[in-house]
Amino acid sequence: MLEGKNILVGVTGGIAAYKAAALVSALVKAGAGVDVLMTRNATRFIAPLTFSTLTGRQVSVDTFARVERYEVEHVSLAKKADLFVIAPATANVLAKMAWGLADDMLTTTLLAARCPKLAAPAMNTGMWDNPATQENLETLRRRGVVLVEPGCGRLACGDEGRGRMAEPEEILEAMEPLLTPHDLEGRTLLVTAGPTRESLDPVRYLTNHSTGRMGYEIARAARNRGAKVVLVTGPSGLKPPAGVEVLPVTSAEEMFRAVSSRMAEADLVVKAAAVADYTPAHVSGEKIKKAPGDLALELRRTTDILGWAGAHKAPDQVVVGFAMETRDLLENARKKLESKKADLIVANSLRTEGAGFGGDTNVVTLISPEGARELPLMSKYQVACRVLDEAAALLKARKR
Repeated sequence: MLEGKNILVGVTGGIAAYKAAALVSALVKAGAGVDVLMTRNATRFIAPLTFSTLTGRQVSVDTFARVERYEVEHVSLAKKADLFVIAPATANVLAKMAWGLADDMLTTTLLAARCPKLAAPAMNTGMWDNPATQENLETLRRRGVVLVEPGCGRLACGDEGRGRMAEPEEILEAMEPLLTPHDLEGRTLLVTAGPTRESLDPVRYLTNHSTGRMGYEIARAARNRGAKVVLVTGPSGLKPPAGVEVLPVTSAEEMFRAVSSRMAEADLVVKAAAVADYTPAHVSGEKIKKAPGDLALELRRTTDILGWAGAHKAPDQVVVGFAMETRDLLENARKKLESKKADLIVANSLRTEGAGFGGDTNVVTLISPEGARELPLMSKYQVACRVLDEAAALLKARKR
């Protein structure tokens, strides 16, 4: 989503300015065109040469600096920007933003910019807690400026508390919704992700190899497109996307209860979790001790969550399921589409290179009543976007 975007990065005078270099580097690697503007105080913490080396572009500090071609630089930069990021944003520059002051290159360009704006505050805890700063922050929030809250910890001044600038990866994630069309604004997505664990005893359980990444990327992509997202997740080592409601569960039964309790409010239900089909009929209260010979486990069927969702969906709801297969992919996926009364099945084969559990990529075929469409190898986030494209079209058709 950053490919070909023009990003303005404003760097102000704080010790966290060094983090801005990592942020700019990440933006350039993602394919964005980056222009950096610095306050004079920022140049005391980090040299403009650092940013010009990273971006391949001249760094702007002086409003009246001579440029090679005639144009009003702060206006031209503001016009071409898709997003303006201020990181770090000191208490001083936040106050200028709130009051519309423009007394240097950075704040002059900021005032002229019509693009979305994001600020990552960084300052001493006392400055952050000051009522003047908090009022300025509230003013900026009302005007639509996105604020990436600072973290807590030991500050450069030696104090402990809130004021540390967010990490570059947190800022990058907060940028995503600002660069994505909000075609799912006003919609609610209920998505399941990850594996389930079915207990045998206090020590052991039955599970599978799912990490939850595909479901998490769907949640992230839907959030970026303006949807309210409810993520029902089995045990996963992944960090959930910011800004989504997370319902952690462990077993298939817990996942069913979570889905059935929240489905009525959802416009779109995406069942991306790898749910256990069977669970132990009897769970031992004590560890099952090893004994001579083999051990037989009695298993019973779990609730079919996708089947339940398909049977109970309202006329204006869309239900999407996933099918992981090792053989007869299309045949099994079509059967699943019909038997579960789903609107769309996302099918993939564990035998296909680049697909399956754990990786960052996937190869899927979208199965609907109208036919099948195979997608090439792509990142799981790209797959999530394509799935949501199909689901959004179905929602639009249902509304008509």
